[in-house]
Amino acid sequence: MHFSALAICAAALCGIASAYPTEAAPRSLVARDCSAEIAAMNMARREKRGLPPRSIYPTMPNEICVLAPEISKENYLLSGSVVRNDVTDGEPGVALTMDIGVLDMMTCQPLPNAMVEIWSTNAQGQYSPTALRGAYPSAANGIAEIQTIFPGFNSDGANHLNIAVHSGNSMNSTTSHNGRVFFTDGWTNIISMSSPPYQNNPNTRTLDLDDPVYIQANSNGYTAVVDIEEIEDDWPEGIVGYITVGINPSLVVD
Repeated sequence: MHFSALAICAAALCGIASAYPTEAAPRSLVARDCSAEIAAMNMARREKRGLPPRSIYPTMPNEICVLAPEISKENYLLSGSVVRNDVTDGEPGVALTMDIGVLDMMTCQPLPNAMVEIWSTNAQGQYSPTALRGAYPSAANGIAEIQTIFPGFNSDGANHLNIAVHSGNSMNSTTSHNGRVFFTDGWTNIISMSSPPYQNNPNTRTLDLDDPVYIQANSNGYTAVVDIEEIEDDWPEGIVGYITVGINPSLVVD
């Protein structure tokens, strides 16, 4: 697996991942503290949804960028990433609404019209050629909301969801970030043991701290972990996952 440098930032109750220049890329991005802007963005997202914070995340993350790996696209099929905001395709599993904020790290402002792609495994940890893959542009507030299911773990590292962010609102626009966002072992344990579609998963489980990608992305108190909130009081009704991805729109990655 090839790694290049990436800046992962964390803000109040929510992780933020930000593209950072590599040796081959222009060094036009300087890691900066956008914590005030991110905190305001996160608060507005929760107030709009009307859900009290019930995150399983044990402590509030820090608010400054650190370096962490960016990874190349894996298990990626462009033909399956059609533009749509619901990628479930009838797959059974716990409903997961991904609330993905996109931030321009050059200005610390929300970035509208950025195409956000996600792809992940089904409840049994298998990738489908078409299901659970899709893309949707960020709105005027910098938020892209995509409906999927909580992924079942596979043998390719800690339980995660793959993400790519384009600099424009088209699938043909350049990609400014490729990476993974992770789920806590606690949420993976609860859903894997309690929800029938996830039981009898044949894959070998990798815990978060046994995955070197997870460790690098979550070093020194920072986080690339999806912040989870329950819908209503019973998580089988569905969950919301918050993550904020900071990008340099001028950076181009493979």
